[in-house]
Amino acid sequence: MAARLLSLRNSHLLQHQILSPSTKFFSGFPPTIHKSISFSTIRSITTTPKMEGSGITDKEESKKKIFVAGATGATGKRVVQQLLAKGFAVKAGVRNIEKAKNTFSDNPSLEFVKADVTEGSAKLAEAIGNDSKAVICATGFSRSWDLTQPWKVDNLGTVNLVDACQKTGVNRFILVSSILVNGAAMGQLLNPAYIFLNVFGLTLIAKLQAENYIRKSGINYTIIRPGGLKNDPPSGNIIMEPEDKLSGEAISRDQVAEVAVEALDIPESSFKVVEIVSRSEAPKRSIKDLFASIKQH
Repeated sequence: MAARLLSLRNSHLLQHQILSPSTKFFSGFPPTIHKSISFSTIRSITTTPKMEGSGITDKEESKKKIFVAGATGATGKRVVQQLLAKGFAVKAGVRNIEKAKNTFSDNPSLEFVKADVTEGSAKLAEAIGNDSKAVICATGFSRSWDLTQPWKVDNLGTVNLVDACQKTGVNRFILVSSILVNGAAMGQLLNPAYIFLNVFGLTLIAKLQAENYIRKSGINYTIIRPGGLKNDPPSGNIIMEPEDKLSGEAISRDQVAEVAVEALDIPESSFKVVEIVSRSEAPKRSIKDLFASIKQH
């Protein structure tokens, strides 16, 4: 207690000395400057240590931080790049941090954290942390002979992410899903794409189960269902339709990432499931207008 009182006394003495116009602290400053400095400003100067070697400036810390799951995937890395280009800070959730570092250029607004969506919501909550403002899920399973992988990643993994958001207080969730997830209800059971994607562990059914969980969770969601994904640059303009309307066509991953990133700042995107493809003859429309054209369910 005595040490605490001595510390407070010394702090007040230092503040008194700084506030005194006779001190060298004010050497070269006009008297008007002396009067304009508040006690709270001086207290900040005398009690807040300067962080050395953090690599993060005040400007970087003020940026809105977005957690991206599946950040090194073909779509996920485009999401990360577009977020950074728009001035967001990004926390990239990845399974292999070394791979991630080799995927992206150094950027003070980008950090990597170990995150595997199949390992449960508790670990994901630690990865998301209390500084993320939204989560974009662009995960996808790697094809293998393990036919449980789609269910582990596309269903349970997404569920784990939603639960982690609720543990950390994150209330904005954007999912990159797929058209034809509800193919059975659409009468598309014999659609070759529906058959092919479900052969590998019921991929589309797993995605639909995850979507249903998101919609019941209460979280502010946007579910984006793209058509066939192309690695090529965009060759047409985006068409956006309500859920269960599209059964074919394709779209550039760049455009999928664009829709996911733009949705963060578009209120009209909240609580909506949309399907997107691109067509060369389609008129150019803003992402905001496209979302506004879709009714909430």
